[in-house]
Amino acid sequence: MSKWVYTFGDGAAEGRAGDRNLLGGKGANLAEMCALGLPVPPGFTVTTELCNRYYADGRQYPDDLKPQVDAALEHIGRITGRRFGDPEKLLLVSVRSGARASMPGMMDTVLNLGLNDQTVEALARDSGDERFAYDSYRRFITMYSDVVMGLDHENFEEILEDEKERLGFELDTELSADDWKKLIVRYKARFEEELGKPFPQDPQEQLWGAIGAVFASWMNPRAITYRRLHDIPESWGTAVNVQAMVFGNMGETSATGVAFTRNPSTGEKTLYGEFLVNAQGEDVVAGIRTPQNITEAARIAAGSDKPSLEKVMPEAFADFIAIANKLEQHYRDMQDLEFTIERGKLWMLQTRSGKRTAKASLKIAAEMVEEGLLSADEAVCRIDPASLDQLLHPTIDPKAQRDVVGRGLPASPGAATGEIVFTSERAEELKDQGRKVILVRIETSPEDIHGMHAAEGILTTRGGMTSHAAVVARGMGKPCVSGAGTFRVDYAAKTLIAGSQSFREGDVITIDGTAGQVLKGAVPMLQPELSGDFARIMEWADKARRMNVRANAETPADARTARSFGAEGIGLCRTEHMFFEGERIIAMRQMILSDTVEGRRKALDKLLPMQRSDFEELFEIMAGLPVTIRLLDPPLHEFLPHTEAEIAEVASAIGVDAAKLRERADSLHEFNPMLGHRGCRLAISYPEVAEMQARAIFEAAVNAAKKTGSAIVPEIMVPLVGLVEELDYVKAIIDRVAKEVITESGGSIDYLVGTMIELPRAALKADQIAGSAEFFSFGTNDLTQTTFGISRDDAAGFLETYRKQGLIEQDPFVTLDQEGVGELVRIGVQKGRSVRDSLKLGICGEHGGDPASIAFCEDVGLDYVSCSPFRVPIARLAAAQAAIKQPVAKRD
Repeated sequence: MSKWVYTFGDGAAEGRAGDRNLLGGKGANLAEMCALGLPVPPGFTVTTELCNRYYADGRQYPDDLKPQVDAALEHIGRITGRRFGDPEKLLLVSVRSGARASMPGMMDTVLNLGLNDQTVEALARDSGDERFAYDSYRRFITMYSDVVMGLDHENFEEILEDEKERLGFELDTELSADDWKKLIVRYKARFEEELGKPFPQDPQEQLWGAIGAVFASWMNPRAITYRRLHDIPESWGTAVNVQAMVFGNMGETSATGVAFTRNPSTGEKTLYGEFLVNAQGEDVVAGIRTPQNITEAARIAAGSDKPSLEKVMPEAFADFIAIANKLEQHYRDMQDLEFTIERGKLWMLQTRSGKRTAKASLKIAAEMVEEGLLSADEAVCRIDPASLDQLLHPTIDPKAQRDVVGRGLPASPGAATGEIVFTSERAEELKDQGRKVILVRIETSPEDIHGMHAAEGILTTRGGMTSHAAVVARGMGKPCVSGAGTFRVDYAAKTLIAGSQSFREGDVITIDGTAGQVLKGAVPMLQPELSGDFARIMEWADKARRMNVRANAETPADARTARSFGAEGIGLCRTEHMFFEGERIIAMRQMILSDTVEGRRKALDKLLPMQRSDFEELFEIMAGLPVTIRLLDPPLHEFLPHTEAEIAEVASAIGVDAAKLRERADSLHEFNPMLGHRGCRLAISYPEVAEMQARAIFEAAVNAAKKTGSAIVPEIMVPLVGLVEELDYVKAIIDRVAKEVITESGGSIDYLVGTMIELPRAALKADQIAGSAEFFSFGTNDLTQTTFGISRDDAAGFLETYRKQGLIEQDPFVTLDQEGVGELVRIGVQKGRSVRDSLKLGICGEHGGDPASIAFCEDVGLDYVSCSPFRVPIARLAAAQAAIKQPVAKRD
């Protein structure tokens, strides 16, 4: 027989804190508190395994569950001296969910279960308080109807508010026992009217209805959404916790409350919480009554005239302080506590590690090291790397009013306010006038790079989390909301339409890239602070990590930002991003559209000093740190003119007929350019391009070395190699140009030539390629595209459907697919190093800033990860956690 039920109470428990996966967080912690001798109402936990079995069997329970539940109810009865359903010695219970991961407010709870028309009289006799008994019964009817039967609680709130208005009352506590009795008659009538059957009177029927409702709540829409947002697998399931009721609504010596052992917003070491006298748990969070402060210091700080728990119930308060301190010391973490005081006696209903802001998380971890509760490594592992996004960008002041006009995907964190513009040219124009803008596009393309750079933030109506807009915005550290499909952009009318609201160019909006929200008007912001606790945690992280962290950067601003965040070099400089501004795009188009080598060289001669200057500045900023420069990668059509005006401009610049130029542009069109004439294929077709870029790199290295006195060792990356012969062809060009520059400069140049592994064939034949390559950088954006056969720009529409259907747990463009794409990376690492021990290995796709993917990189033994500049601290922390969590044998 399977064991589905675990009991706890009276100082003993069948489970412990380590059984979290089986008992859920709440059940495991209830068991642990019992074992610590704390006052916990007795109860039992139905395991998460039963939840999975329940769904696997078509929402049916196994035959051996009921006997175990009955035995557990008897266990509660022995401890309390009461029996479930017994009208003389009445036992009432609460039924609560308890998933492995904390999901506050997402799932359902039923209190006061076991009440009916007979047992309510027993409760009144037993308590000596008829008003309390009928108040509890009406609460049970409301909650059970809502949670179990699907009859919205507003049905009952409407009846209650009508009655309070008739009686001239403001608060529920003003109603008498007789008032509640009359309301209960109306409640039950509404129940039968809406559902066609009477309110259930059998306590066993009530119990199994509530257990089923908790399991069903695991699949309710808000729980599904919460799991998706917090990467909680559906397979974890939820446990069900059934406990003897204790009552905070038994008069003026009873109360209920919630508290944190430290301030969850600031991390300050002070008790933070609220309570209500003569209330049950939902009253504290429902907002019907104003909660009171727990401590007298908090009451004074809040300017409240309502007495604190410290003053109202000093003995219970003293007990609570002692327990709160004991639990924080035991769990070595800030605790989120729920408690009830029944006629002066304190009962603990829950403890869990409390949710907190990133700022608070850093402060709590750092101070717990000082207090001796945590080691530095443990403190590093306590911080969620992704939460650092809250600290690295401007954020909306939490006190600010939000007029949300629409939502999209939270594509790049931070917040920004500006005037709406619909073109990159307009964004630049207004930027030059000192005005702040939000670039609004249906979707962005590489040609928008200058507008994105000029804008404070980007809003697109199409595209997913890995669309062009999202990737580039993250790289720039600019907030972006993508895929805001409820908006409509009309370029001709220069309007952004959101439902019934219309915004014109020049109107001010705010975007919150962390929440995926678009807000009307300007909203107050908070600027990031990266000193103090942040600096201490990052110092400990840097000591712990093995992998280096570089940045993807191609502009001086990106490079300086990366260095300020602790980057140890540039892992990917995308040279194509250097060609889209001003005279550069004209020269680039002249080069592409020339149909002779001579014409292309003439245009490249204009680009050479620009590229040399770019690389020289990057080398100087990095001051001897490694800089990996990728040769031209994207298909040439991305640089081409599209409008008649652009074609005429380029035609005039290169002295050819516009019609001939249009014909040339049409000839370069590709049906599937992502898999077409790009990467190393361009260098093979147009070797003069690779020559110019190699010369620019080497001349810049010579100049930067003279200026800085640092050894400059550029790493030149050949993209999209699938055949070693491709790499050999391009490497020969690079080596030849290096010799020419060495001869001309009279100095020496050290450099590395490697490749980006972004095709499955490259990973599978990595041993051959490593014979020529001195480093591999895994380009997992394209490797994911080519492995799955999915375009990341088009995938958002159906990958979310895949997630909802349970076909995938993660978007493979956000978190690396370790079983498929990751297996190719493993093969590439093993085969590459089998040929060249000193092969330098890194990753430069978007996965380089994703904590789960970074853990994989540590496991396979990469030397570094490279990510967007604003994700460098996240990567540093994630790399440290990955190193700390490696088995000792592997670390040694």
